[in-house]
Amino acid sequence: MNIVVSIFTNYLLAMALIMIAFWFPQLNIYTEKISPYECGFDPTEITRLPFTMKFFLIAITFLLFDLEIALLLPLPWAFQTMNLNMMTGIAIALILILSLGLTYEWLQKGLEWTE
Repeated sequence: MNIVVSIFTNYLLAMALIMIAFWFPQLNIYTEKISPYECGFDPTEITRLPFTMKFFLIAITFLLFDLEIALLLPLPWAFQTMNLNMMTGIAIALILILSLGLTYEWLQKGLEWTE
């Protein structure tokens, strides 16, 4: 019986949140909100403006550090070992490799937005 109540409660909560997310933004409509958003570009100008390569470099850097978090968070559960030194060593090695890459990119001025 508890699982039926739990599923029913989750269903009602999900439906309530979907309805709030659908109706709430329509209560406060203004011109900026209803205008199309095109990646920071003005939609009335030429849309074929080239992206700078720095944008992609920073996006790749973000993905690398996002991958670092995805690898480090489950690390204690993945090993499930009593050898805490090995797990800590692997985590520190991963952080060190990524930090050295970030330092190199920083020193090569790869993170500066202006050219």
